[in-house]
Amino acid sequence: MNNPQLNKEGKLTHLLSIEGLSASILREILDTAESFVGVAEREVKKVPLLRGKTVCNLFFENSTRTRTTFEIAAKRLSADVITLNVGTSSQSKGETILDTVDNLIAMHADMFVVRHSQSGAAHFIARHVQENIHVINAGDGRHAHPTQGLLDVFTIRHYKPEMHNLRVAVVGDLLHSRVARSEIHALTTLGVPEVRVIAPKTLLPEHVEKLGVRVFHDMAEGLKDVDVVMMLRLQNERMNGALLPSAQEYFKCYGLTQEKLALARPDAIVMHPGPMNRGVEIDSAVADGNQSVILPQVTYGIAIRMAVMSILAGN
Repeated sequence: MNNPQLNKEGKLTHLLSIEGLSASILREILDTAESFVGVAEREVKKVPLLRGKTVCNLFFENSTRTRTTFEIAAKRLSADVITLNVGTSSQSKGETILDTVDNLIAMHADMFVVRHSQSGAAHFIARHVQENIHVINAGDGRHAHPTQGLLDVFTIRHYKPEMHNLRVAVVGDLLHSRVARSEIHALTTLGVPEVRVIAPKTLLPEHVEKLGVRVFHDMAEGLKDVDVVMMLRLQNERMNGALLPSAQEYFKCYGLTQEKLALARPDAIVMHPGPMNRGVEIDSAVADGNQSVILPQVTYGIAIRMAVMSILAGN
């Protein structure tokens, strides 16, 4: 079956999901991002790669951090940027997604960054647009968040370049987390030998082990000797019913404290895709501690998004 993300030459034309992308495409994105990290340190923080192009951020679901980093990334590539919080505009007047997209295409939009609460929304738009228009999935339902997965892997590679030797633990609400899915696909595709998931049974998807992960329900067991600890946010807004007894109980069993972190390797790094619920998933002493790379993740997110946009525009 054809991959809707690739053009006839097998080059990336949309970024909809990590799943189905080769290690060489993922490495191309990571290596390109490496070249953009330094742009932020220049006096003029711009390169002309997207000059004359228009990038439309279509956010049908709120997200300050993702929206802002995509805006900054596009502006650093010299693109014109339009951001629509569609939930508060045309959609509430009864306009369909495709009506909105068609109107923006009529205004000569070149690239769409789409965030939506429904899984598959970005794929739906990508199937509809002409070949010269590119679509980036900025998070769809519980399905995927590919640029977040890539920036997490970029961060891991930056601090732990020997990726073929790593043990990575992903901790928390995997059931509702599109970030976790994207990250696990990226890590396993790039040859990380051991990816662990640690969560209560109620917060794990069925058959999660088919993703190529080792499953743990106990933090002490799961964190033993890992190199990377990725904490996930408790997705309260996506939860149905009582999957947890309480936030306090969750923190006691699955929140990352300095005592629990001590079970990992001494040089282990701590990550979190944000926004953090301090005292629920992670203790402030750990979030702000010297093993935390949570703020660099945000910085690298801009470089990754610049890399994705420049590659798509070049293909």
